[in-house]
Amino acid sequence: MSVHLITPQEAFLKDAPAPKTRSRSASEQETGEPKQLSKALSKALSSDQPPSRGHFDAIIDVRSEDEFALDHWPGAVNWPVLNNAERVIVGTLYKQVSAFEAQKKGAALVAANIARHIEAHVMDLPKSWQPLLYCWRGGKRSGSISGVLSQIGFRVHLLEGGYKAFRQAVVEDIPKLIEPLRFEVIAGPTGCGKTRLLSSLKSQGAQVLDLEDLANHRSSVLGFIPGSPQPSQKHFDTLVWQTLRGFDPSRVIFVESESKKVGNLSVPVELIEKMRSSSCSLVELSMPERVALLMEDYAFLVQDPELFIHKLQALVNLRGRAVIDAWCQDTRQGRIEDVVQELLTLHYDPTYLSSMKRNFTRLDQARRVNLLHRHSSSMQEAARFLIEELSANESTQHP
Repeated sequence: MSVHLITPQEAFLKDAPAPKTRSRSASEQETGEPKQLSKALSKALSSDQPPSRGHFDAIIDVRSEDEFALDHWPGAVNWPVLNNAERVIVGTLYKQVSAFEAQKKGAALVAANIARHIEAHVMDLPKSWQPLLYCWRGGKRSGSISGVLSQIGFRVHLLEGGYKAFRQAVVEDIPKLIEPLRFEVIAGPTGCGKTRLLSSLKSQGAQVLDLEDLANHRSSVLGFIPGSPQPSQKHFDTLVWQTLRGFDPSRVIFVESESKKVGNLSVPVELIEKMRSSSCSLVELSMPERVALLMEDYAFLVQDPELFIHKLQALVNLRGRAVIDAWCQDTRQGRIEDVVQELLTLHYDPTYLSSMKRNFTRLDQARRVNLLHRHSSSMQEAARFLIEELSANESTQHP
C-alpha cells in the first residue's frame, strides 16, 4: 500500500519535464507538459520528496463534471467519485435528514463509482503506473479512490489541499513566471492581421502567447466565436499559467496588444503591466485589405446579417442610434463591406489608437511592419523579418 501526500509546488516540479523547441497550439497547451517553473517553486522541492519519475503517468480529478468543467489541472482526466446528480442527492440528505444518512448513501455511491472507474480505466495498467489524484480539498473523495488504488499495489500521489491548494499555487506563481520574461507586443489597428502574424511567427518556431486563443474570443464587441463559449475565469488563468511555464526566458515572446479583458475574461494584472512596458512592432495594412480580412475572419457574421445587426446594438451608446440604424439598413441591403469600413474608420481605429497611446509606453518607438496584403505569404515574410530583427538586436545587446 502506497499513498504519498504531495504539495502543489512539488507536483508542479514532477509535471515539468524536458524543454520544448517550439511553441504549442492551444490544444497542445491543454494536454502538453510544460518546462518553465519559477525559482520560488524550485526551492519548495523538499529533500524528502519521493523519487521522481520525471512526470505523473496520469493526473486524475475526482470531482464532479461541473467542478471539472469550471477549472482543472491541464491534462487531467475526470473520474468523478460522485457525479453532479449524486452530489445533489447526498447534499439533500445531509440537509433534510442527517449527516449519518448522507454519509451512508455517499459511501455506497462512491464505492460503485470507484468500481466502475477501475473496470473502465485500470485493468490493463502495469504496477509501475503512478497517478496524481485530487478533489476539492484533498479529503474524502480523493482519499477514497486513492486508498483503493494503493491497496491494489499502485504508488499513488495525493495532492495535499486538493484543487483549492492548486488554484492558490497557480495564482501565486503567475507573477513569478512573468517576471523574467521578455515580450514583443504586436500592435496595429483592427483587421491588420495581428492574429495571422502570430500564427506565422509560431509556425516559424517563435514563442507566442496567444491570449485570444486561450480565451476563445477575438477581443472585441464582435469577437465572440459562435457555438464555442469562453472558459471560466479560473480556467483561463490556468491556461495562461500553463503556457507561461512552457516559455524559455532567454527568448523573446510575441503577444498581441490586448486590453485588460478578452471578451469577459480578465488578463492577469502582472501580465498586462509587463506587456504595456514592453517594446512594440506596429503592423500596417491597407484599408481595402483590412476590410477583406475581416470579411474572411468574420464570415459567420457576413453569412448571418441578422446576427450581425444584433451584435451592432452593443454600440448604440457609443455611436448613437442614428448611426447604428444606418449600418443595420446597409447590412440588410447587402452593403456589409461598407459597414465594416465605417466600423473601422469611425469606431475601432479612433478607439484603438487612443487606447494604445495611453497604455503602451513604448509605442512611439515601435518598429514598422508593412504588410503588402492579407495572405499567408505576406504574414510569413513579416514573421521572418521580426524574428531576424529581434535576433540581431539580441546579438548586439549580448555579444
